[in-house]
Amino acid sequence: MRRVVSMLIALVIAGCASVPQPPEHPPRAEPLAPIVRTDRPVIAFVLGGGGARGFAHAGALKVLDDAGIRPDLVVGTSAGSFAGALYAGGIRGESLVDAARAVQQREIVDLVLPDRGFIEGGKLQSYVNQSLRGRLIEQLELPFVAVATELSTGALTAFSRGDTGMAVRASCSVPAVFRPTLIEGLEYVDGGLVSPLPVRVARSLGADIVIAVDVSRQPTERHDFTTTAAMLSHAFVVMEHALAGAESKLADVVVRPDLAKVLATDLAARERAIAAGEDAARAALPEIRRLIAEKIAAKARRAGYSSTPIFLSSE
Repeated sequence: MRRVVSMLIALVIAGCASVPQPPEHPPRAEPLAPIVRTDRPVIAFVLGGGGARGFAHAGALKVLDDAGIRPDLVVGTSAGSFAGALYAGGIRGESLVDAARAVQQREIVDLVLPDRGFIEGGKLQSYVNQSLRGRLIEQLELPFVAVATELSTGALTAFSRGDTGMAVRASCSVPAVFRPTLIEGLEYVDGGLVSPLPVRVARSLGADIVIAVDVSRQPTERHDFTTTAAMLSHAFVVMEHALAGAESKLADVVVRPDLAKVLATDLAARERAIAAGEDAARAALPEIRRLIAEKIAAKARRAGYSSTPIFLSSE
C-alpha cells in the first residue's frame, strides 16, 4: 500500500512539473491589412492538411523556389501550417527538403495518457520554435497564417501573430489524436475540420494569384466498410475531400501530388511524398508562369506602362 501511495505521489509531482506555462506571446488572430502590390500581382502559397502526406509540401515548395516563384503570403492548415511556417521563416529549397527528411517522430510526438487525445503537442510546438530560432509569426521573413478551428464554436481561426510553434500546434491538433491546444482560455483543434485548403483566407488577405498544394485524401470506391472505425475514417475523408474541393475552385493553380499510396499516418513514406510533390509542382510550372505573366501584363496595362516578369526563372 505504501508503495502504491508513493507511486501516486510521484505521478502527481511529475504531472505538476510538466504543466506547460502560458506563452509570453500567445498566438493571435488579429486582422491583417490586405497586401497590395502596384507593380505585380500578390502571390499566395496555400498549403493544405493531410498528415504525413504533407511531406509533399517540401518537394513542391522546393521546385517553386528553384523556379524563382516567390510568394508574398503563405497560408497553411495542419501539415501545411508546419511546412508553411518553416518556409516563411526562411527554410527553403533543399534545406526544407533536408528538414523533412531529417525530422523524427520522437522530435514532434509526445505521447501521454489518453485524455481527449494521446499526443500532447508540446514537442511539435518546441520543434517549430527551435527551427525558427524563437521568432514570432510577425517576425518571419514572409507573412504567414496558420488556420485552426476553435473547438467550442467550430469557428475558423487564422493565427497571424504571436508564438509560431503554438499556432502550428493548434492547426495540427487532430481531434482525439492530439489534445486540444489551449490558448487564452479557448481550445483549438485541426484547421482541416473547417478549411483543409484555406484559399478563402488567402483571398481575404489580397492574393491576386493563389497557388494551392492539395494533399488531402481522396475517397476510394471500396465498399468494405465493415467496422465502425472504417466507417468513421471514411466519413472524415469524404468531409475533407468535399471541403478541399470547394476551396480549390477558388485557387488559380492547384498542385495535386499523386499520393494514392501514402497514408496520412505513414511517416516512413516521406520520400515518396516529397518526390510526388516535386513532380506535381514541376508539371504545374508552365501554367503558373503563364498566369503570372498575364497578371503582370494586365497590371502594366492598367498602370500605363510595360513590364516583364523578371523575377521568374527562364528554366
